[in-house]
Amino acid sequence: MRELLPLSMLGGILGLDVVCFPQMMISRPLVGATVAGAFVGDATTGLMVGVTLELIALATLPFGASRYPEWGSAAVVGGAIAAALRVSPAGTITIGVLATLATAWVGGWTLVKLRQWNAWLARRKRGALEAGARGTVVGLQLIGLTSDLLRAMALTAVAYALLFPVARPTVALWSFSQTLSRAVTVGAACAVAAAAAWTIFHSARGARWYFAGGLVIGLLLLALR
Repeated sequence: MRELLPLSMLGGILGLDVVCFPQMMISRPLVGATVAGAFVGDATTGLMVGVTLELIALATLPFGASRYPEWGSAAVVGGAIAAALRVSPAGTITIGVLATLATAWVGGWTLVKLRQWNAWLARRKRGALEAGARGTVVGLQLIGLTSDLLRAMALTAVAYALLFPVARPTVALWSFSQTLSRAVTVGAACAVAAAAAWTIFHSARGARWYFAGGLVIGLLLLALR
């Protein structure tokens, strides 16, 4: 578990990017899982997990007061687990995706608790905020950023420490073939992505034709490889 510290630091940075800073899209599952896989020694497996997760994450719209999965730290956990178990390729992608989904769900809950913590701090400083005290505003911002960083680091470390010991024997007992495992996992992710894309874009004029055209072009490019 020597990789736990660097992975937790990576998860903290990517978790911070989700909402607070710098919001450069480095918290996307494609980035998080790939970099985490590289940390463990297999960026390719991490990339495959990240691509699959991107299809699922398409359904997430992280704005407003809604609760949504926290993909940044979760992708680090899933990508690292899959990469660490690369010697048994049949179930690694599926296990990595499942580990990410579980972590992302808990991560969404931690974001809600972080908002409540920030609101509690702000209420305590209400008088100074109403007076426009610069030091109070800056202090609350720094506390919020630090709290989010620590939240994401702790989430990554705890999730990896708990899920990896479960993932290792699960992959060892995996009885489905590599082709079937990946086909089912990617197929389910594609169904989620298609539903999300239709929900988001169906009201635009001609959206269905653009979607169908893009799908056909993508399948042709895949067939011509």
